[in-house]
Amino acid sequence: MSETAAEPLAATGPSLGEPARSKLDQILGVVPRALASHAHIIWLLGLGIYLIVLPLLGVHVSSSAELIGGNYTNVTSDLGACIAAGGTLKLVQQQRKRNRAAEAAELAAAAAHRIMADLYKHHTGMEHQDAPKPSN
Repeated sequence: MSETAAEPLAATGPSLGEPARSKLDQILGVVPRALASHAHIIWLLGLGIYLIVLPLLGVHVSSSAELIGGNYTNVTSDLGACIAAGGTLKLVQQQRKRNRAAEAAELAAAAAHRIMADLYKHHTGMEHQDAPKPSN
């Protein structure tokens, strides 16, 4: 097995072939779940009503509250964009890993085919019709 085929195996953790994760990765992994939680969505809806709907209805909202709430929603949307970008990068990494695995499987299948053709030739003394041609 080549070194490139062994790299994905060496980089995986003990459970289900998942990559080993640092403490920071584990902490940052909680952020998407927290932002997508029901409590956070309800909080944002309430904030939207307070900062958008109530002023439209003539209710006075302090400029301090608008500044703080607006900054909160900006930070939340920035985090959402970062999470989406991170998700895209994760998908790209997974696809590369699948491609390396597919290439390794293809090489293994070709090697097995060569071995079977050699066994056939050794047993019968004839080349098999589907035997790979020598690449010399």
